Amino acid sequence: MSDRAANIAHLAGLIRDIRVAMLTTIAPDGRLVSRPLATQEVEFDGELWFATEHDSGKVAEIVANPHVNIAYASPGRNIYVSVAGRASVVHDRDRIEALWSPAMEMFFHKGEDDRNLCMIRVEADSAEYWEGPGTIFGKALYLALSAVTDDPARLSENALLNLQGS
Repeated sequence: MSDRAANIAHLAGLIRDIRVAMLTTIAPDGRLVSRPLATQEVEFDGELWFATEHDSGKVAEIVANPHVNIAYASPGRNIYVSVAGRASVVHDRDRIEALWSPAMEMFFHKGEDDRNLCMIRVEADSAEYWEGPGTIFGKALYLALSAVTDDPARLSENALLNLQGS
């Protein structure tokens, strides 16, 4: 398995059960703007997919500047992930149909045929993650070891993953 494939597989495992992410775009005045979006349920292969309205501010911001960041957090599992990448707006009806789920109807009342519905595809370039002990026992052990060792990060992991093609 290549480094890229291994990094993608590792990242997929980290974000697999985190449903909502914060997508950060760049506003015309340079401000960073973050919004919660549900990641579409597809196996992560280096691309992340989100449903949105074509007439939303985030779509206009992506068209003007495709550089985005996506943040995932699972406090219960003690996992935090930041993904940097390039976004594009996809109007492919076949892709929308393939990613459609009944839960999306709560936001898109006209269903998958809503002409304002589009997808945001993010091609991940890199990701950084922080992963610590996720159980109560693990957290207690981490705190105990932190108090008596010079290396408080022994039970936690932080890494930067390159997700670009080789």
